[in-house]
Amino acid sequence: MALHFIDDSASAAEAGDEIELSGSEAHHAAAVRRVRPGEAVTVGDGRGAWLDGEVVAADPRRVRVRVTGRRDEPMAHPRLVLAQALAKGDRDELAIQAATELGVDEVIPWQAARSVSRWDGPKARKGRERWHAIVREAAKQAHRPWVPEVAEPATTAQLAVRAGGAFVLVLDPWASMPLTDVPIDGAGELVLIVGPEGGIAPDELERLDAAGAARVRLGATVLRTSTAGPAALAVLNARLGRW
Repeated sequence: MALHFIDDSASAAEAGDEIELSGSEAHHAAAVRRVRPGEAVTVGDGRGAWLDGEVVAADPRRVRVRVTGRRDEPMAHPRLVLAQALAKGDRDELAIQAATELGVDEVIPWQAARSVSRWDGPKARKGRERWHAIVREAAKQAHRPWVPEVAEPATTAQLAVRAGGAFVLVLDPWASMPLTDVPIDGAGELVLIVGPEGGIAPDELERLDAAGAARVRLGATVLRTSTAGPAALAVLNARLGRW
């Protein structure tokens, strides 16, 4: 399988053009992945453009690629969104990395009441930048034409507002309805809400219930916050016929 890179230069390129990777992407291609002239690669812009190409020249400052083909991939429908509660350690990061590999289209950092990690002030900007870097690298590794969006950190009240315009599913191990049974036909956007290590607080569940969200469970066991979202996405991929 050809190595895949993400660069804005892919946006307007067509077959026969030459594009140039620069900055960190060129360094990664030449110094880390050690691409060489004549090697087949793919390049995308993270917004649907997908180029097949051949490396013409490579050094750590710039990598030139001759484009041999182009296609444009539409955004997936329905959109899959993961509202991931902030968690201690790297558990939230593990969740969004796996979710990206599994096809999520947007991730929302959720400042849940029981989140041990707190994104306050400058930490919110740095946290969002960190998440963006994680999903970009995961999308590259998974050969995805679209890089997931990373939304601004959201409160429970903001997630409740989101429930007014989307089909929102709250993963709750004590819910009576399994995810495999919930009707999803016709949904334009499916939002999965995953709580932190201590679970979703009762008042948060009530607020989401009142906004129209549906509580669903994955099985008979209680999954970690790093596991629940990716597991639910796998189920949805099968139900939507993507797998």
